[in-house]
Amino acid sequence: MTLDPALTQMLSAADLRLLAAAGGAAPSLHNSQPWRFVPTPDGRGLAVYADTARSVPLADPVGAAAHIAVGAALFNLRVAAGQLDREPLTRLLPDADEPELLAVLDLSRPAAALTPFGRDLYPAIAARHSSREPFAQRDVPEAVIGELIDAAREEGVTLAALEEEGVRRVEALTAEAESRNAADPGRAAESRAWLRSDDGTAEDGIPHAALGPQDHDARVPMREFGGRPPEAPAQPSQRFEALPQLCTLTTPGDGPLDWLRTGQALERVWLLATAHGVRLSIWHQAIEWPDTRWALRDPDTGPGHVQLVLRVGYGPSGAATPRRTVEETLGERPS
Repeated sequence: MTLDPALTQMLSAADLRLLAAAGGAAPSLHNSQPWRFVPTPDGRGLAVYADTARSVPLADPVGAAAHIAVGAALFNLRVAAGQLDREPLTRLLPDADEPELLAVLDLSRPAAALTPFGRDLYPAIAARHSSREPFAQRDVPEAVIGELIDAAREEGVTLAALEEEGVRRVEALTAEAESRNAADPGRAAESRAWLRSDDGTAEDGIPHAALGPQDHDARVPMREFGGRPPEAPAQPSQRFEALPQLCTLTTPGDGPLDWLRTGQALERVWLLATAHGVRLSIWHQAIEWPDTRWALRDPDTGPGHVQLVLRVGYGPSGAATPRRTVEETLGERPS
């Protein structure tokens, strides 16, 4: 059999490690990292699986957040492909008989463009962190927000920057959902189970140092993670921005394809924001209750499904969270 001369060589062990490290740096609910990367049979691509053993069932009963996380990891893989001079060709949900196989990334062709995403986003993969710290009283410029809107649109997702009325509505809904989570013993225990100590031994979850403070004026509803355990260092409250700058990511549908596209849009937006020096954190609480999630919709924009709420601004980068090793995320096809 004659091989197509346009095909690249098989991925080397170093190539696979570079890709898996990039994919594993993606954001996920409670830093659960629910993904697994498996080389394709031809050695020129990766199959991307959901790791269902790492689910967060009460906060994410239908697996939307897990799909979003895998979508974000997939986007990082697409960006990292540029470091290998390969064109990332993606198929989502390629096999209905394998529901855990969420995507296949074909890297068999040489790169068609030097900067396929408009700029080199690869350095932002390592620099991107969730920032749960207070942001400055300074709005992200409209020009930058416009770039973020365009980035989400390229992935088939709508990013909307909320005006004051929308911000107040989403703040209230998030605060309500956060209060419900705190009052629900099962949900509080689930989020607390993802807390980790600061001794450097964890490979997932949220270390105490990354939790961030609570708002001194109790206006900005940051997640409490079920209360800090006694061994967690006390952190005084701080004053947050008077009016957070919030954006929503919305899709026309609400199924696995929409969730995977949301994850890719999220990471594309987040890496671009990081390149601009803009910080992000995710408000997920109101997504976790059907009624508050439904109420997140802007009544003036018609039907749609809000997948995530993003808080954007300028401030500290946020503490890094631990990552699973490449040896754990890169391996054989799950049974």
